Amino acid sequence: MRKTHTIWRKYYGFHLYFTALIFTLCTLPSCQTSYKNYGTSVIPFKNDSVATLESKKLLNSLNDQDFLYRSFLTKSNQSIPYRLLTPYNNQPSKKYPLIITFHNSSRIGSDNKNQLEPLARIWLEKNIREKFQGYIVAPQFATRPTIYAPDSKKGILTSKAEPQLFAIVDLIDSIKKEYNIDENRIYLVGYSMGGSSVIDLLNFKPDKFAAAVAIAGVPQFDHTDSLKNVPIWLIHGEKDTENPFSGSEQLYQEINQYRKTRYWIFENRTHDNIVSTALLGEDIPKWLFSKKR
Repeated sequence: MRKTHTIWRKYYGFHLYFTALIFTLCTLPSCQTSYKNYGTSVIPFKNDSVATLESKKLLNSLNDQDFLYRSFLTKSNQSIPYRLLTPYNNQPSKKYPLIITFHNSSRIGSDNKNQLEPLARIWLEKNIREKFQGYIVAPQFATRPTIYAPDSKKGILTSKAEPQLFAIVDLIDSIKKEYNIDENRIYLVGYSMGGSSVIDLLNFKPDKFAAAVAIAGVPQFDHTDSLKNVPIWLIHGEKDTENPFSGSEQLYQEINQYRKTRYWIFENRTHDNIVSTALLGEDIPKWLFSKKR
């Protein structure tokens, strides 16, 4: 009887895990409506908090030993620790995309571990790593790489890059010299402070990047004319007050001229629950890899 009970507990535990996994996968946009490749898409609110927690738990359980520990010395002799994931089946004769993932402010530090948040870890997932092969770089900042200030003319919060963010361009050039990088397929991804870093770096070097995904970021408007030619995917929660939703609204209005900007508005999502199952599957890798400079 005890043996039967043990077997049933194992089966029930596996059943719950499998059900949660299927639920997580099937709440992704790829399982639902096909949203616009450019222009505005409003994503209806769906309470997927349980599925999101399960998805993040699965990502955090992935072994990250393949993310190599590296460090880059800037021109001002400051060290920027970063992690580097190489292509799953790296062929020296082939060139691969380079994806830079920027962390949020809660990951500031120098342990070279904490910056591997879910948007960096999706590249460790077996199917994604095999299907979307590239070099993934996850730098970690000891202080904020971007700071915020109100813009009195526009009436919104805007961002400004600090020198250490500009040093990422030198880091990219260093990696290009060492590895077989496709210079026409360099991408940026970030959430919160990381999303702001994406926008700030695009303003600094718009011609360097093939595409970018900025989630819940604070905008900058220094070179919006140049940004009109870069495929940018803006994602923001309608109820975000920490990095106000109005910032992405204004940026979208100014750069969406040549059908290159994709804008997802998540209904009733706040700053803290925007990174949900909708963003933790193949959608971001698939969109990025479809773009070339």
